[in-house]
Parts: sequence; structure tokens; C-alpha cells
Amino acid sequence: MKGRRVRVAGLVLGVAAAVLALSGCAQVRYLTQAAGGQLDLLRRARPVEAALADPATPPEVRRKLRLASDVRAFAVAPEAAGGLGLPDHGSFLKFVDVGRPFVVWNVFSAPEFSVTLDTSCFPVAGCVGYRGYFAEAGARAYAQERRAAGRDVSVGGVSAYSTLGYLNDPLLSTMLAYPDATLIRTVIHELAHPGLYVAGDTVFNESYATAVEEEGLRRWLAAHGTPELREQDRAAQARQAGFEALLLDARARLEALYAQPELPDADRRTRKAALLADLNARYATLKDSWGGYAGYDAYFARGVNNASLGAVAAYATMVPDFQALLARVGGHLPAFTEGARVCAQRPQAERAACLRGS
Repeated sequence: MKGRRVRVAGLVLGVAAAVLALSGCAQVRYLTQAAGGQLDLLRRARPVEAALADPATPPEVRRKLRLASDVRAFAVAPEAAGGLGLPDHGSFLKFVDVGRPFVVWNVFSAPEFSVTLDTSCFPVAGCVGYRGYFAEAGARAYAQERRAAGRDVSVGGVSAYSTLGYLNDPLLSTMLAYPDATLIRTVIHELAHPGLYVAGDTVFNESYATAVEEEGLRRWLAAHGTPELREQDRAAQARQAGFEALLLDARARLEALYAQPELPDADRRTRKAALLADLNARYATLKDSWGGYAGYDAYFARGVNNASLGAVAAYATMVPDFQALLARVGGHLPAFTEGARVCAQRPQAERAACLRGS
């Protein structure tokens, strides 16, 4: 999941060496489509400057490309020059029109009576709670396999992801659909990921990138912000916080239900259905408080279940710990990243305390 908002991480897992190193036809097929999808994007990408110079580029696309390019330059510029000092891995110098509403579709699955996601383990990324497909048909086919196995399943589209600096990620047309404030956050967040990534610890990774995103946006607004941009971000973050709190509450209620082993399965199913119906009703009330803002309708239209709620983990829970480290190093982001890297070497259970300096 972006600054205390639910973030579905999209990470390309397939590289040719990894495909050949794995056994099993299903694994090979999955990683082959991932590698092929990524290579297709790289093949079709062209320099941002070429897209800007092309008279066929729509004015709004041109404006968003300029904004994203300015944010990128700001993010990788040294702090002494007014930037963030993030490492420059060559990402976002090219642009590709994806030609579809999402770049990747993620498939999440979970048992009937658990919100703990099924995981898949891969090279580089470690174990993750989803599988990503560049073709929606592939995602739907895998989702059907999981349903046939008796799992709760959810399929959701992803608009942006990071290859962690292994490849030069292009700007994606799907990213340009974001409002300006969200686009700024996304560019900073994705550029932060290659600076520090710990295989198998999604909360640490996402909290780190979110802390960089929050600080980066604060500095961007101080230098380039307008009242309209600040209000756009404030409203979006408030809605996201309300949405996330609603889902995490429902997730906790289901966890409590499933933790009652004495309940017959039939009773669990009945109570599960009632809890999910209540969630839908509470979302309608929350939506009314937003004046009818419908940005999260698609999430509920897919049908909320264990898998979709399992994907809504509190991925930004360690952000205050990272912010404590940032304060200790005087806001110096390169020193902050090095300090976080030291903490990343500690056992997972000790990392938060390390960040806090305790």
C-alpha cells in the first residue's frame, strides 16, 4: 500500500535467470509472464523528452509528465541543492503508454476462515502475499484456480510499482491518472524503494518508503506548493485514513470471529456474512460524510472478503519509528537511509526499537 494509505505493492518478480532456476511448470509460466510483461514495457518506453516534444501528446499528459519529471529531479538532487538526495537508479527518465487501465493485476487469496494471506516466495522479493499478472486474463485465471481450491480471492489493479533499482523503471501512463498530490507522493515513494529493501518484511519496506514520501512531500510543498495542492492532499489523506480505519476494524472483527474454534463452520459463515454486510453499510455512511466521493466504490464493487481485507495490512505502522530516526539525524535523508539500513540488519522483531534508538 502511500502516506498512511493502503498500498498494494506491485513488484516485478520475473527475470530470466530466476525463471530457469525454478522448477515446476506453474512457477516457470508465472515468472515468464512477469519477465515478458516487464520487457514489453521497457521495449515500448521512450524518453520523457521525446514524449514532451511529440505534438500528438495530449496537453494534460504533457503537464503531468513535466510535473513527474520535476519531482524526480527534486528527489535525486543533493540535499545541499534543495533536493532529497535519493539514489539515482535511472528510473522515470522514460515514459510508456501502458494502453490499459492498470499495469499489473494482483491476485490475493486467503482461507475461508482467516484473513492471513496465502504467500508465494520468489528470488529478490522474498515471500509476498500476492501474485501479479501483466495480463488481466492471467490474473482472472489464477484467481479462479484459487476459488476452486476453496479460497477467498480478490483481484485488484496496480498503477505503479518498483523493480528496486534492478531496472530503469519508466513512468507509466497509469500513474498519470493520479491527482497531482498523489502523483508527487508516488514518484517519491517509488524512488525511495531502491534505497532500502528487506526481503520478506513488507511493513519495514513500505514504512521506510512512506516516511521518505511524507518528508519529501513536505519539502516539495514548502518549495513549490499552492493552497490548492495542499488542500487536495489534505482531503485525500483524510479520506484514505478513514477508509483504512474502516477496513482495519472489519479485519480485526473477522480475526476475533475466526479465533473462536468452538464455533461450528455454519455459524462462522453466518457471522462472517453479517460482518461483511455491516462493513458495506458503514462504508455507505462514511461515503456520505465525504459528500458522496466515490473513489473507493470499485474496491467494494469487487466484493469484500478475507483476501481483500487481508491485503489491507497496516503497512505504515512503523512510519513513526522511521520519523524518530529522521529527527535524530537532523532530517538528513542519506544519513537516515544508512541508519535504517543498520537497523535492517537486526532481527525483524528488533528493528522498530532500533529505529527509535532504544
